This record gives sequence, C-alpha cells and structure tokens, in this order.
Amino acid sequence: MRKSTPDILRWISVAFLIAAVVTIFYELVSYSRSRAVNPETMTVAGVPVGGLTREETTERLVQVYGTDLELYYGEERILLNPAAVGFSLDTEVMIAAAEEQRSEAAFWQGFWDFLWNRPAEEVSIPLRSEFSASQLETFLQDIAVRYDIPPLPPEPIPGSPTFGPGTPGKVLDIERSIDLIAESLNDSEKRSVVLVLDQETPLRATMQTLEILIKQNLDVEDFDGLASIYIRDLWTGEELHFSYYQNEDIPVEPDIAFTAASTNKISIMLSYYRYFDLPFDAEAERWVREMITESGNDPADWLMDRMTDLGELPGPLMVTRTVNEDLGLSNTFIVGFYRTSPILRIMETPGNQRPDIFTRPDPYNQTSAGEIGLLLSDIYACANNGGSLLAAFPGEITSQECQQMLDIMSENYLGSLIQGGVPDGTRVAHKHGWTQSPLDMVSDAGIVFSPGGDYVLSIFLWNDPEMIWTPTSRIVANLSKAVYNYYNSPVEE
Repeated sequence: MRKSTPDILRWISVAFLIAAVVTIFYELVSYSRSRAVNPETMTVAGVPVGGLTREETTERLVQVYGTDLELYYGEERILLNPAAVGFSLDTEVMIAAAEEQRSEAAFWQGFWDFLWNRPAEEVSIPLRSEFSASQLETFLQDIAVRYDIPPLPPEPIPGSPTFGPGTPGKVLDIERSIDLIAESLNDSEKRSVVLVLDQETPLRATMQTLEILIKQNLDVEDFDGLASIYIRDLWTGEELHFSYYQNEDIPVEPDIAFTAASTNKISIMLSYYRYFDLPFDAEAERWVREMITESGNDPADWLMDRMTDLGELPGPLMVTRTVNEDLGLSNTFIVGFYRTSPILRIMETPGNQRPDIFTRPDPYNQTSAGEIGLLLSDIYACANNGGSLLAAFPGEITSQECQQMLDIMSENYLGSLIQGGVPDGTRVAHKHGWTQSPLDMVSDAGIVFSPGGDYVLSIFLWNDPEMIWTPTSRIVANLSKAVYNYYNSPVEE
C-alpha cells in the first residue's frame, strides 16, 4: 500500500505534463493560424480587417471604397460611382505593408502575449489611392449643365422707363466641390457630399436691352421725329450710340449734325480753361458760372472776347480749333458770337453733309450727340488724372481745372430734361440747349453720378414741325429715367 502512492503521484504528474504539452501545442497551432491572417487590431485605409486573409482584405477594401458616393445638389441626389472618375486603390502596396507589419512581430513575444490574452498594438496602414481630377471636373460640369440656374438680368417693362427686377442665379462651385468629393473618395465612412453652390447676383441688363427700352418709350410717346442718343459708361468705357427717326433706326456714322445752341457752351468753357490759367479774375469766374448755370449768351461772348484779345484768332475760331481740330470732334464748332455777328467760317462737316437726314443745323454753332458726349467723357477722365485732354493740351489743361468744370456744370439746376429723370439729390454735371421759334431741337448732355455707376448721357431731339415743350421735356426725362434705372435696377429677393 505504501508503494502505490508515489506511483499514483507520478502518473498524475505525467498526465499534467502531457496536458500542458498538448495545451501548449494547441495554443501554438492557434497562434500560428492567427499569424496567417491580419491581427484583430489592424486597419487598412481606415477599414477594420482583423482576422482577414490577404484575399479577404482586398475584397473588403474594394467593397468599401467602391460604394457609390451620394452627391447632393440642393435637394437633388446624384450617385457617383468612384470608377467613373478613375478612382483606384493601390491594394498591392497596402497589403504588402500589412504583411510586413505582421511578419515583423517577434514570434515568441507574440505567443506569450497570446497566451495571456493581452491585446495587440493597433496597426494602421494608410490609404494609397488615386483618381482623375479631369474626369471628376467633367462629371461636375455635366451636373452644372443640368441643374445650374443662371442669373437673369432685368428686362424692360414695355410702356415704362423701368426694368423688371432681375433674378439671382444658383451655380455649382466646381473647384470647391472637387476638393470635397476628393476627400469623400478617400474616406471609408463619409460617402456623401453636399456640393458647394454659389448664389449669383442678377446681371445688369445689356446696353442692347437699354436701347430697346428707350425706343419703346419713344414709340409709346408717339414721337416720330429724330432722336440721337449717346451713352458712355465712365467706369467700364462701354458705349451705346444710336439714332431713331420716325420709329426706325438710321445710321450714326457719320454722326448727325444738330444745332448746338447753348449745349456747346461746354466747348467754350473748355477752351477758356485752356487759354487762361487758374485762378481766374472775379469777372471771368462769374462769366463762366453764369454761362453754364444761367445759360447766359452775353457771358459766353465776353469769354470769347477775352480769347480774341490774345491776338491769335477770333474767340469762336479758337474754340473751334480746340474741339474740332485739336480734339478731332469733326462735327463740333462755333464760328460766330451769340450776339448778332457775321459768320467767320463756313464749316462743312461729315454730319451736316449727310444726304439722308438734315436737321437744318445752325451754320454758326453745331455739334452731335456723340461728340458732345465724348467731350464730357474727356473732362471726366481729365478730372481723374487721365484721358486725352491732358495728353492733347499738356501744361494748358490740368486735372484741377477739369474738376472745376464738373463742379460748375453740377451747379446747373434745371429740374427737367436729364435731371427730371433722376432721384432728387443726384449729381448731374450737364449743359442743356434748345432752339426757339421754332422749337425744333431740344438737347441735354451731362454726366450722371449714381450709386450703380457714373455715365455720360447725351440726348438730342429734332422734329419738323416744331415740338411742344411740355411733352418733349417729359420724353427726355423719361429717357433719362430709363438710363438711370439701367444703372440702378431693382433686384428680386
């Protein structure tokens, strides 16, 4: 009996030893199998791939990154297959990196951690991919064509000097949307994108639309005479110049000659500033202001007398030399004083020699809508240290003098014609003129300073038989209002 106890213990020990060996062998087999697949804590390109084989990892990655992206253009849902924009995964490089990470781990250290069920360190393999930016841009351009809503410019309201409000537009910001989609293509979880949309303000109506509105107003007023209109955007240089006679277009080249009347006092003022330097004596300063603000004929003649005293030419011809010859305004001249005087020169111009239209312009004093408008544009540019006046008359005309000319013309308050079509308080530097007995010509030419832009507006109307002041001045005011509304049109919210 005593001898059997050690034998039993021995067999128990052997049994435990065999069990331990079997257990270790089993755990070794299990651990070896686990090393044949990805560690449980491994992610590749942000996708958990623990326990997967190489083939299964590739399949999982392709499945995740091949899922369609949901693009939202406002409320519209659009699906994008990544393959459609050349998206591809570099799975070989990523799988190789994963296997390298797995094989680098020490076998016995890993086995020891495995036995004690210690969590392995997290292993993250970064994404390797590419896509075609040009293909994505083409895809988005197609979306833009289908869904973009371009802004609409104001449209003229027939029978009125106003425009209907323009409407804002909604357009796809392709560049910023590409960045968002690229980010989503390379994200395993974020598979939807809200595309970037820009709200575009309404476009300004075109000059051609403005021309339509002006002609509609002339038609509504039953004006069957000649209207010659010149408009110049002083911020952009864009021009509109047309003539409308008996409800039909007629050519504006060469520009049509009109009696200049008092409107040509702009030329007299410019010439006086050319030949006489600031500061003027008190008498000359008063004459310039009265000539413009009170349309005084005597002050105009007195200023031209001063030019005559220089001994070069009679004053009117010095004015003509300045604008007609030196500035190249071939239809603009004055060849006599306003008071009764002989004509100093017979002037044949392209405008007064047209065979198709003849307004019986005064042989003493003529201009055209386009040329007096260009002269105002030059004065405006000169006041801002640019333009042709400073180049044509170096040392004779200065920016300060041009600014003073604009200031004096801004004091010319009439309350009708161009000023009758703009809001109260709007600055208008202008000079008007018309004939009397008969009233066959009415003109106003000026610079309007408005929030939406500064512009030149020159309007000349002529008719035979003579016109009536009230309806004629209303026509000019309505045309002025149409132009003002073009630059300061309402916007639909």
